[in-house]
Parts: sequence; structure tokens; C-alpha cells
Amino acid sequence: QVQLVVSGGGLVQTGGSLSLSCAASGSVFSIDPMGWYRHAPGKQRELVASITGGGSINVADSVKGRFTISRDNARNTVYLEMNSLKPEDTAVYYCNARIWRYGQPNNYWGQGTQVTVST
Repeated sequence: QVQLVVSGGGLVQTGGSLSLSCAASGSVFSIDPMGWYRHAPGKQRELVASITGGGSINVADSVKGRFTISRDNARNTVYLEMNSLKPEDTAVYYCNARIWRYGQPNNYWGQGTQVTVST
């Protein structure tokens, strides 16, 4: 059994900062990649950022230069530092982890956390 526990999020004014973290626990052998998605009302879920175990990073153009993803492999935890937040960043943010067992990948999702950026 695998669990992804998300913390962080909340309400912030435009230009503010928030941090998210997501810790994987349970039968975790190899996680590659870990990342964050978001789902805003009326829009499709989109990738925000992801990071591999080796540290390769993929970041959405809409958040480049403002959001930073990092990872602690020893703790199976991924972080998202969000700066210079804009109202259009308002969404439910989800942690995602692709966990490999015996060469087979399985996708897991954490509970969503609301990020609201007020004007």
C-alpha cells in the first residue's frame, strides 16, 4: 500500500508565496518521477512540474521562473515552492508519483490541496 501525504497550500495575495510538500510512504521501491499537477475550474488538469530521481526537471512554461520543484530522495518527498503567485495559479494542486515495482510503473495521486491567490 502506498500513500502520498500532501501538506501546504492555502490562501495568499497576488505576489505572495506558498509551499507544498508531498511524502510517499508504504511499499515504495523506486519513484520516478514525482511531480505536481493542478486543476483549475473549467480547465483540464495540467502538469506544473516534475522531477526525476536523478534530478531532471520539467516545468510548465506558465510557472517557469516562479515555481521551484525539489526532491529529497531519502525521504521520498517532493516539494513545490511557489513565488510571485498570480490569480491564475488558483487551482487544486495534486501530487503525483510513478512508483516502480518489478519493472512495472504504477501512478499514485495524493489528496488535492487548494491554492487560492486573491487579487
